[in-house]
Parts: sequence; structure tokens; C-alpha cells
Amino acid sequence: MATEQQQQQQQQPEQSTAATFRLFRPPQNTNHNEKDLPESYFTPSTADLKAAQASLAARVTALQNAPFRTQAMREADNKSRRAKYPNTTIRIRFNDRSQLEKTFPSTDKIRSVYAFVRGSLRENVKPIKFVLYQTPPKRELKVSDPDVKNLDLFELQLSPSSVLHIKFEDDNLNHLTISDLLDDSVLAHAEDFPIPPTPVEDVVPTESSSGRASGNSSTLHTLGSGGSSQQVKVPKWLKLGKK
Repeated sequence: MATEQQQQQQQQPEQSTAATFRLFRPPQNTNHNEKDLPESYFTPSTADLKAAQASLAARVTALQNAPFRTQAMREADNKSRRAKYPNTTIRIRFNDRSQLEKTFPSTDKIRSVYAFVRGSLRENVKPIKFVLYQTPPKRELKVSDPDVKNLDLFELQLSPSSVLHIKFEDDNLNHLTISDLLDDSVLAHAEDFPIPPTPVEDVVPTESSSGRASGNSSTLHTLGSGGSSQQVKVPKWLKLGKK
């Protein structure tokens, strides 16, 4: 009997004692949507636009210089990136919006992630097949796929962190209301989902009709009928094109 108990403890050392994972409960505010956020939350700031322009310029330069890069140079770059991201954090998002997180060595294969997820499930759920996938676009990471199973997490472009979704072969387990899939030893470590930072209005001074700076970056002053001043909403595509 003592031997059997020791074997069971060795089978689930992480869930019971080590707690090398994190489990986040579903967000409490289920009614939260984009309408709750100010428009400035979705409007890129000046710093965002500069960063995007710099990133685009770097990509263009890299593409232009690609034919002149030797294999040794590409291998050196790859080695440098690997050294920068020795670990990969994976979050598994369940249908009830809870998320199971664990950090793996970037040299691990996807089967290590599958083994962790399966070991975290209830005993009656473990035998049921499931697939992990990314979205969007949907990209299934099947262990049976030769193009997936032979690559490590870094080569699968999951480093330094990624969110994967889970889909069970038994569709009854894929409903939003199903929340009893994880083992009690895992649920014991559940914590509240991190609250995202409150969006801050990014006010960019713009020229008003009087030529002085104005704090509203989302409107233009135009002359309506009779010469009266009116404020017209600026489309986001136009704001993105501003220099």
C-alpha cells in the first residue's frame, strides 16, 4: 500500500506540491466589452505610430538585405534569439475562460505541453482526446502532425509566450458552461485573473481653426452654414495617416 501511494505522489508532483503552474479563474466582469473603453484606447498614440514606423522600416531593410546574408549569419541570429528566450510561457484557455499557465524550456516539444494539460485534468476527463490550437488564424498544434511534433516550442514560434485554446473530441466538453474539467489539486491553486490596467487618455495637441494648440485629437473644426464653427469626427484611418 505504501508503495502505491508513493507512485501516485510521483505521478503528480507538480499539481500537489511544487505548484510550478498558475491557474486563473474566469474574469468576473463578463459584461465587459469594447464599448466600456474610451475611443482613445483604440487610437494609436504618437509613440505607437513611431514604433510601428520603425518596425516597418526594420522589416523592409531586413527583406532588402536578406539575399546578402549568409547561412552562417542567419544561424547566428537564430542562436541569439534562442539565447534571449530560453523559456516559453504557455497559457491554455478553456471554454469557461479560465486559463492554465506554465513555463517550459523553449527546447521542449509540444508533447510536453499536452502532457502537462492532460495531467491537470480530472481522472474521468484524461482519456478523452483533445487538440491545442492558436487563433487567429486557427492553427492546430497536433502531436500527430510531423511538421509540429519534431519542432521545439521556439521553432513553433510560441516563444516567449503564447495563448493556446483547447478543444475536446467530445463536444459536450466544449460548452461555455463546462467548468469541472480540472483536477481538484489544480483548482486548489486558482487565483483571480489579473486586472488589466485602466486605459489612459492620450491627448495629442492639434491645430484648431484659430491656429492655437487644442487638446482634442479626434475632431476637426470646419465652417458650417452661416459661418458657424462645427466639430467633425475624424475617421481613424485618417488619423493613422497623420504625420
